[in-house]
Amino acid sequence: MKKAGVFDPKRLFGVTTLDVVRAETFVQDITGEKDPSKTVIPVIGGHSGETIVPLFSQAKPAVNIPADKLGTLVKRVQFGGDEVVQAKGGAGSATLSMAYAGFRFTESVIKAIKGQKNIIEPSFVYLPGVSGGDAIAEETGVDFFSVPIELGLSGVEKAQNVLSSLSSEEKQLLEACKAGLKGSIAKGVEFVAKSPETK
Repeated sequence: MKKAGVFDPKRLFGVTTLDVVRAETFVQDITGEKDPSKTVIPVIGGHSGETIVPLFSQAKPAVNIPADKLGTLVKRVQFGGDEVVQAKGGAGSATLSMAYAGFRFTESVIKAIKGQKNIIEPSFVYLPGVSGGDAIAEETGVDFFSVPIELGLSGVEKAQNVLSSLSSEEKQLLEACKAGLKGSIAKGVEFVAKSPETK
């Protein structure tokens, strides 16, 4: 996109909503809440394994997750896709969950395009290209990162910095996330640089 001169970081989204859906669903298994719209849990970082950092400490409404269940819950969010593949005996993936996550993100984009305000969805974005992103890039040491973003008519209106409110457990998860993301981003940049140009 950069080579073609059409790169617009405000309109480039990595859809990480599936991780959010998993975090919210697994927490509702603990709380007993049945309405998916009644639980909001931000998930930051990336979209694979340890790069996924669910922020249960910032859940709305607040949730009390027993300490003996927290580690297992985090792993389920991070590796939920593997759980589904194993349950299907390797014959498929979480297609319905992905479909719902895609619908949810798309619905938010449409609401924002129609002028609705305060539409927030976590998304993997190019931080230096969006309002509020520079501080997050400086703090994480990566240019691409998933954070809650405010959507608007032109795409990303603002990246929300939620890093100052992490719990001690979440800070540890963030360190593993950053290490994983740095390697993945470097591989992605190298891959694109070596790819032949298409016309």
